Amino acid sequence: MEGHEQTVTKHEQLLQHIEQLKVGTKISVRKLAKEMGVSEGTAYRAVKEAETLGIVITKERIGTVRVEKKPRNITDQLTFADVVDIVEGHVLGGNEGLSITLHKYVIGAMKVDAMARYIDTGSLLIVGNRENAHSLAIEHGAGVLITGGFGTSREVKSLADRLGLPIISSRHDTFTVASMINRAIFDRLIKKKIMLVEDLIGLKPKPYSLKTTSTQEDFRRISERTGATSFPVTDEWNRVLGIVSRRDIENLESGQTIERAMVRSPVTAGMLTSLASAAQIMTWEGIDFLPVVDRNRKLAGVLTRREVLQAMRDAREQSSLGETFDHLIWNGFAEERDEEGRLFFHGFITPQMATDLGTISEGVMTSVMIQAALRMAKDYSGNDYVVDNMSTYFIRPVQIEDAVTVMPLVLELGRRICRLEIAISHQDQTVSKAIMTLHSIENG
Repeated sequence: MEGHEQTVTKHEQLLQHIEQLKVGTKISVRKLAKEMGVSEGTAYRAVKEAETLGIVITKERIGTVRVEKKPRNITDQLTFADVVDIVEGHVLGGNEGLSITLHKYVIGAMKVDAMARYIDTGSLLIVGNRENAHSLAIEHGAGVLITGGFGTSREVKSLADRLGLPIISSRHDTFTVASMINRAIFDRLIKKKIMLVEDLIGLKPKPYSLKTTSTQEDFRRISERTGATSFPVTDEWNRVLGIVSRRDIENLESGQTIERAMVRSPVTAGMLTSLASAAQIMTWEGIDFLPVVDRNRKLAGVLTRREVLQAMRDAREQSSLGETFDHLIWNGFAEERDEEGRLFFHGFITPQMATDLGTISEGVMTSVMIQAALRMAKDYSGNDYVVDNMSTYFIRPVQIEDAVTVMPLVLELGRRICRLEIAISHQDQTVSKAIMTLHSIENG
């Protein structure tokens, strides 16, 4: 254990050292290992965790660099600095304008005179090696992204520096950079909708905790003050050792410490855990109380099942333009009801859903059946579910543009479990079938 504690300490020291570096400092694993007196493997792990924490990034042809950590409140708007990273570009001039928010981008595939009507302040002109277009955009308050790896004249660079508007060069072609920017915007829209544990923890006051030496009386005193019925148990360094609930201490005699009754090595969540994952953890473990720890396993907060589920409901009510693959797949299916009021779905197999052989991908077909099952289970009970297990049978191939019907059938519905049979058919022939068990995240 002594060696393990030493490794943890070194790891923490490395992260603290990286955090103290000036923004813009290049980081070499070899140099970091030498400076801190650790192995290159230990230094590499620290750098990768720093990258996960958002305090360093790795850029092509530049290397690993210390950066300012961006706030969690993700916006769907990009800055010109974001564009530089997205298109793997480099700045030719106008560095002071990198923090400007991108309003829109314009592709310069027309005569220069015609471009003027589309260019305004905060926009980005994407164009090749056309210096007259570069200067036109800068004069209209726009940034410039030069594609194909081309540069521009000294006069245009001087103009960009004077007006504080960036000129960026990227080796990619115009279509590619436009696709990269679009992809980044949609990714941000998706991330904006996905709530993390830290989004909830940041809104809550500092959590109460108990020590292993606390007694039944200590528990009741804090419980009366806060109204909570479960608490984390921490050591002198605020690291989580266990959890204890009102039920756990019922059989303790007066004066006995809660160390005798606490649940040791509890399940925990990290700050970057998604709320959906936290809900699934609680469901699978059958718990209603989840301690949240930082990267050093120190207590950062606590979550209850009710808080997590309410936050997930609130998040679903917010509109989002970003679409995941599941959304894109399911968009091609329409919902109907049969004469008995049961849900079924029908749609067409699009080219994007197919394999190289022209038949539907088994992964896509599985996703379709899961989406149908989740919607059917929610229609029956009103609850949200996660997949517990699934047995799938692929019986016949389905081709591009084939019309299919997805028919879910509830076999058993309990407080926690829903079992279904899902069949996909084409021209009244079954092409795939699955037996699926879903677990409600509303009930542990």
